[in-house]
Amino acid sequence: MAADVVIVGAGIVGAACARSLALAGASVVVLDRGAAAAGTSAHGEGNLLVSDKGPGPELVLAQESLRRWAELADELADELGPRFPSIEHDAKGGLVVVTSAAGLTGLRDFAAAQRAVGVDAVEVTGDRARELEPDLAPGVLGGVHYPQDAQVQPVAAAEALLASARRAGAVVRTGMEVTGPLLGADGRLTGVATTRGDVAAGAVVVAAGPWSGEVAERLGAWLPVRPRRGTVLVTTPMRERIHHKVYDGDYFAATQSAGAELQTSAVIESTRGGTVLIGSSREQVGFDERFRAEVLRQMARRAVAVFPFLAQTNVMRSYLGFRPYMPDHLPVVGADPALAGLWFATGHEGAGVGLAPATGDLLAAGLLGLDPAVDPAPYAVARPTLAALRPTPDVPDAQVTRGNRTSDTPENAHEGARP
Repeated sequence: MAADVVIVGAGIVGAACARSLALAGASVVVLDRGAAAAGTSAHGEGNLLVSDKGPGPELVLAQESLRRWAELADELADELGPRFPSIEHDAKGGLVVVTSAAGLTGLRDFAAAQRAVGVDAVEVTGDRARELEPDLAPGVLGGVHYPQDAQVQPVAAAEALLASARRAGAVVRTGMEVTGPLLGADGRLTGVATTRGDVAAGAVVVAAGPWSGEVAERLGAWLPVRPRRGTVLVTTPMRERIHHKVYDGDYFAATQSAGAELQTSAVIESTRGGTVLIGSSREQVGFDERFRAEVLRQMARRAVAVFPFLAQTNVMRSYLGFRPYMPDHLPVVGADPALAGLWFATGHEGAGVGLAPATGDLLAAGLLGLDPAVDPAPYAVARPTLAALRPTPDVPDAQVTRGNRTSDTPENAHEGARP
C-alpha cells in the first residue's frame, strides 16, 4: 500500500485533514488502531465555540472553522444524501453567565477585546439572560450572549468527513497500529510500519489526538502532547429547558490553565435527544480511566448553581475522555523541523471538533503548497514557545517529557490504547 499522504488517526481532525487533502487531489490513507472516531472525538460535546477564546491565533482558527462548519453542513448533506446521518449542525449560540460584580467586570473586558477582532459578543443584564434562559438561577447578575457559537454531533461529523474523503478517493484502514518509521536512504520519513504491514507515503501526518506524542516517539520525533482528562454527566431525557450552550465565567480560565490538578466549571447544554450534557472537568492524570466521585460531585454542584432545576433531575450516565493538551495552549499544524516527511495536526485540547475544518485546510495547504486561509506560523512545531521545551542530548531521560510520558510523574500509569 502506498499513498501521497498517510494520516495516523481517524478522529475528527484526521478526518478533516483527509477530506481537505483528497479534495485537493492527493491520494490519502487514514490509519487508526481502533475504530474511526472512537477516541477523543467520541467523548466530547461537539462544541464550535468562539466564546471561550481570547484574541490570538486560536481564535483566528476558530473563526475560520466556524465559517467552514456552516458551509460543511450543506456540503456534506449534498454529497452524502439523506440516508447518511445528519451532523446535527446547530447554531444555538452561547451564553456565559456570572454571579458576582467582579466576575461581570472581567467578563465585560474579555468580551470587549473579542469584539475588537470580530466576535459577536453581546452584553446582557441578569433579566435579559433570564429571557434567553428562563430557568437560570436568580443570582445570575448578567453575562454575554455569543450568537455565533454552534454545535455538531462529533461522531456523525467525523464519519461524514471520512465518507466525503472516501468519495474523493481516500482509503480508511482501522485496526492498524503504527509501530515505527519507514526511512529513506537520506533519513527522510517515507511511510510507517504497522501491525498489519508497511504503508509507504510521501508524507506522514500524525493526527492522533492525546496519543500523538507516543506516535511521534515511535517515529523518532518529539512532541509535548499530554492527555488531559475530562468528564461529562448525561441526564435522562426531558422537555427542552436549556436553549443555548450555557457556562459560567470560570470556564475560560480553566481552559487556559497549566495546572495538573482538578479544575471544574459549569458547562450545560441540551441535545436533540432531550438529554442535558453537564461538564466540565480538567485534570492531568495520564490515561487513567477510573471515575472519581469528587469530580462528578463538583460538576453537579456547579451546574445546579446555574440551573437550580437540575437538582431534581436524574443522571443517566457519565463518560470521560482525554483531550490532547499542549503546554502553550495552541494546536500544532505543520511540518516537523527535525524529521523530513513528518507533519502534525494535533494538540487542540478540547477544541478539536470546532477547529477541525480550518486545521484540515491549513495542513493541506502546507503539504501541497497552496495558499493558506490563515497564517500558519503560530501553529508551527518550531514556534518559540515549544522550542524551549525540546529536550537536548545532555539532559537525562528521567528529566525529559517525551510525548505523553514523563518518567518521574504518575502519567505513565494506567495508559490506554494507542492508535
